[in-house]
Amino acid sequence: MTSQSSTGRRGQQPAGEVGLRQLLESAQANGAQQPQEWGGDSAPTEPLHVTPTRRATHRAQPGERPAPPIRRPISGPPAQRLNRTVLKRAGLAVGAVLAVTGLAYAVDLVLSSGEVPRGTVVAGVDVGGLDTEAADAKLRAELAPRADRELPLRIGDVQTRLVPAAAGLTVDWDGTWARIGKQPLDPITRLTSFFTTRDVAVASAVDDVALDRQLTALRVHDRPSVEGTIAFDKARPVAVAPVPGRVLDTPAARTDLIDKWITGAALDLPVHPAPLTVRPDAVDQALREVAEPAVRAPIVFAGKGGSAKLDPEQIASVLSFAPDGQGGLAMAVDQNVAVGLLAPQLAPSEIEAKDATFALTGGKPTVVPAVVGDKINWPKTFEQFAALLAAPQERTGQAIYEKVEPKLTTEAAQGLGVVETMGTFTTNGFSGPSGVNIKVVARKVNGAVVKPGDTFSLNDFTGPRGTAEGYVESGIIDHGRPSTAVGGGISQFATTLYNAAYFAGMEDAGHTEHSYYISRYPAAREATVFDGAIDLRFRNNTPHGVFIEAVTTDSEVTVRLWGTKTLNVESVTGEKTKPTEPTTIKLPKGKDCIASEGAPGFTISDTRIITDRRSGREVSRTTRTVKYDPIPVVKCE
Repeated sequence: MTSQSSTGRRGQQPAGEVGLRQLLESAQANGAQQPQEWGGDSAPTEPLHVTPTRRATHRAQPGERPAPPIRRPISGPPAQRLNRTVLKRAGLAVGAVLAVTGLAYAVDLVLSSGEVPRGTVVAGVDVGGLDTEAADAKLRAELAPRADRELPLRIGDVQTRLVPAAAGLTVDWDGTWARIGKQPLDPITRLTSFFTTRDVAVASAVDDVALDRQLTALRVHDRPSVEGTIAFDKARPVAVAPVPGRVLDTPAARTDLIDKWITGAALDLPVHPAPLTVRPDAVDQALREVAEPAVRAPIVFAGKGGSAKLDPEQIASVLSFAPDGQGGLAMAVDQNVAVGLLAPQLAPSEIEAKDATFALTGGKPTVVPAVVGDKINWPKTFEQFAALLAAPQERTGQAIYEKVEPKLTTEAAQGLGVVETMGTFTTNGFSGPSGVNIKVVARKVNGAVVKPGDTFSLNDFTGPRGTAEGYVESGIIDHGRPSTAVGGGISQFATTLYNAAYFAGMEDAGHTEHSYYISRYPAAREATVFDGAIDLRFRNNTPHGVFIEAVTTDSEVTVRLWGTKTLNVESVTGEKTKPTEPTTIKLPKGKDCIASEGAPGFTISDTRIITDRRSGREVSRTTRTVKYDPIPVVKCE
């Protein structure tokens, strides 16, 4: 007989249970004893073996009661046996999956060995799955040129560019490969790499010096803040609103350039606002309380015998406003501009101080008395100005005068001992423009007084010698060639003054001879000057004062030094030696070419012997040797 499962279909009973019931019913019908319950004391020692039979279907007869079900023990719950089966099958399935997955992981790891991890993208360049050599070549081909391409930058509203390599930025290949890394061992990471990408940032090699230099250059685009202030439209004050500026955030900009230059995309470099110190309400307050009252009416300064006035527009021209450091505005007055407007109006009321000097009367020097000055002290006068600006009425102040003593008083001049000629010298041979310049400088120097121990400087005493001072263009010697310049001829006056000081026994404090010998001057005893560069200086080494007299005619100039003569001076000129022949220069004809026959050069010396006037004792003997260059021959062809 074929065995079937112990569990039948739904609604059916197991075949063994049906066979047992039939057996019991048959025993009852034959008067057999009732069976013992499972587990009782009289239970049979041998198990009851029931051969399963096919399910029998018993239909109850009319009037017959159905037999009660017969219960029997069975071996274990069917659900528990099912769970163990399912778990076993599931375990086998999981094991199979893990085995397949592990095998796939191992195969993938082996096959991808030596390759860049899947999904790797470096600065927009996909290198995932490539072997490292191919990936490196691809990265270098696409990324390296970016260092030499211009990178657009925006700084606020300013657009500019820089070349990364010039700014010290290139690719750090070792650092970049360190960021790319090797094949991951995490199976989850390997699995997700099939459908995701991993962006890797390029590592930059940075030349700090070059980058800092470029960042400093970019600071030219900083925009300073414009502080609020007060401006004037003629006499009308106008409030100027503050405008914040911007400053490049250098540390943040440095980081952005290092991190993002490789993209090649325009970078907005970070900036931060430049600070403002003046509050907007302080501007309005200064307008109402200071500026508008300041120009409401003229301001007048009363002087001796006159007055000076500033009208509202002139007042506005001398006023300015600046931050006071506390959020407000402070008004300032430009006293130089104000004095320039006021002083000419009160100049007739002032007296200039004049030093005592000397004049020749009957061939002898006499003292010209000094003059004590009476001048306006403008700094003290302007101490009233702030109050006058705020005053609604009575805007009149007083000019404050003070006495100015002369540098050389009458009494001091009388005690200088200026009584006789100490030294004199005359040169001639000039005319035309040179004569004009010599007369101008002679008038300037005439009357100069050199106190005992003081040093006289021709350049310092005359000041600039230009057209504004009355000098004209005249002939000069320029590198041995005749030429012209404003102030030409002054060297002849310098030579005349030098010789007068030479024979007066003055101490030479510095002079320069001409490079080329000029025949109207004594050899080795002459001087040249050049405005602001070459000077003539001598020191009054006597205990008496020196008065300089300088006079001219149409063809000659004479300089005399007056004082107290205590010395005699003798000049001994040596022979010309070491002659040198001139060269020849050929120039195109025209106004710039002045022909010259030239002259040989030579070396010569001069010895000054100073003796005491009373005793005749030699005080000093000084020799000066001068080398004159040859004057070239100039031909105009």
